[in-house]
Amino acid sequence: MKFGTVAIVGRSNVGKSTLLNRLLGEKIAIVSDKPQTTRTRILGVAHTADAQIAFLDTPGLHKPQHLLNRRMVRTTLEALDDADLLYVLMDASGLPGPGDLAAMAYVKEALAKQPRPVILVVTKIDLVNKFKLLPVLESYAKLYDWTAVVPLSAQDGDNVDRLLDVTVAHLAEGEGVYGEEMMTDQTMRTLAGEMIREKILHMTEEEVPYSVAVEIDQFKEEGRLARVQASIVVERETQKGIVIGKHGERLKAIGTQARQEMERLFGMKVFLQIWVKVREAWREDEQALVELGY
Repeated sequence: MKFGTVAIVGRSNVGKSTLLNRLLGEKIAIVSDKPQTTRTRILGVAHTADAQIAFLDTPGLHKPQHLLNRRMVRTTLEALDDADLLYVLMDASGLPGPGDLAAMAYVKEALAKQPRPVILVVTKIDLVNKFKLLPVLESYAKLYDWTAVVPLSAQDGDNVDRLLDVTVAHLAEGEGVYGEEMMTDQTMRTLAGEMIREKILHMTEEEVPYSVAVEIDQFKEEGRLARVQASIVVERETQKGIVIGKHGERLKAIGTQARQEMERLFGMKVFLQIWVKVREAWREDEQALVELGY
């Protein structure tokens, strides 16, 4: 048997959470087309015939603008330090840009302190013409002396098996430290909050997705029923109105979609109640960040 911890890192919106979900065969990390969707470190454990792999999905490496963002970047750097092997994700739809180079600066600093295998994972190849892919791969390959380069599509699963094979080949021998049934450290309570936030990300634009947090006020299991009470936290009254929508229609849609996803993942009926409240500048408020799980 082999065991190891793999940090999934890169700039925002390169597909880290989509890859984690594909590697596990189950959705445990929310995804959206908005940068900085992932705000905390998420553990996902894959069990194969000859290995146990602990994947760490991380917030995107970016230039932080708020206290929340500084904490997000710090979370990723801590995951870099904890990992035995790194996946550095780059987007196949374009050549290396400033965001990629900034992310690589963080990675190189971590590797200088603690050299480890590092795999370049070029994502979203399903969106790129095959003839245009080779020069993109060559450009990314020049950024570092990679242990391996694996182009793939996390969306359709193309080449993900090869990534796993390459990963296992570079892990150390050892027994897994997690139980065979464990897939994630995310509690049902945490997952519920993230599912609500994901639906908000999908249904709102501009500054609203970045100004929203979700607090689970109550999560109570009663047999095959979960009663969930949640508060959506925004920074301004105008944002509250946007989340609620005309005649409450957007909030109702958010609740319906989140409840349906909870029921699918939890395998039980869910009774969900949601309120929206304003907490000004919560992204710069130390106490608020702690209370909201950041």
